[in-house]
Amino acid sequence: MSALNLAGRELIATVGAGGKTTFGFRLAQAAAGMGKRVISTTTTKVRYEEGARYPRLIQVSAGTPVVEAAIKGIETSRSVFLAGGRLASGKLSGILPTQADRLFRESTADYVIAEADGAAGLPLKAPAAEEPVIPSDTTTVIALMGLEVLGRPLAPQWVFRMAAFERLTGLRPGQPIGASAILNVFQAPEGLFKGAPTTATKIAFMNKCDQCTDLREARRIGAMLIHHSPGGVKRVIIGSLEKGIYETIG
Repeated sequence: MSALNLAGRELIATVGAGGKTTFGFRLAQAAAGMGKRVISTTTTKVRYEEGARYPRLIQVSAGTPVVEAAIKGIETSRSVFLAGGRLASGKLSGILPTQADRLFRESTADYVIAEADGAAGLPLKAPAAEEPVIPSDTTTVIALMGLEVLGRPLAPQWVFRMAAFERLTGLRPGQPIGASAILNVFQAPEGLFKGAPTTATKIAFMNKCDQCTDLREARRIGAMLIHHSPGGVKRVIIGSLEKGIYETIG
């Protein structure tokens, strides 16, 4: 994950689709491997199995001091996943964004990584009205998409929150998902970076380059994000979490 070029302590919010949960896990794993202390969490909800894959899962019941529980956890394990209770669906509930802010301010963690929205396992999405749920102290927002959608016809098997995506991009079902739509998803005020603090660094991660049918076009989109993004996408990473390959623009 050296392509991220992170410096100092960070509160990182991940948003979007196309491998966001895997990305968060790999980032925490890499940071812990370098001797960093990492608290991973969510401000929405995740599947139980996703929280349980971390070296330690901390579930905080109502009334339990969140920060204190996390501090105690990283005393014995460099990487923990912090969540609320288990829901009837089997998923783990998240913590409040204000609690994520407190974790960053008061814990000894080098990184607090918060998954700030959901995508139902699909490669591309547009945010709903209440999404994403980004903590106010976030220093870096990383928005993800899966490059396997490039050139595919707009359809529910590729895009989460279709109605919001259509409003955001002007695309209609069956039309190919091209550069214009992808740029809109990243750049529009109601797009993936919606609600990001003005001081936060914005990074676009275009995942699954190994499944992309037009890598040259993906690189062109990445360059346009760097040079024509209101609010400033500072870095674009084109890569594959599965293959462990990454190239950086910006």
